[in-house]
Amino acid sequence: MGIYAAVLLALGLLGGLQEVADAAHDTVGQSLATAALPQRVRLPRSREKSDHG
Repeated sequence: MGIYAAVLLALGLLGGLQEVADAAHDTVGQSLATAALPQRVRLPRSREKSDHG
């Protein structure tokens, strides 16, 4: 990878390498990361808090 970066630097094309590694352009990776997030879980209410007397 370092050799490719050196060649891109010599050709003046190193800026394009940043776009390849940018996570904002990785829609598949973003989808996988979103799917791996935990789902929202609602805990049941306890009776102690709901009873007022």
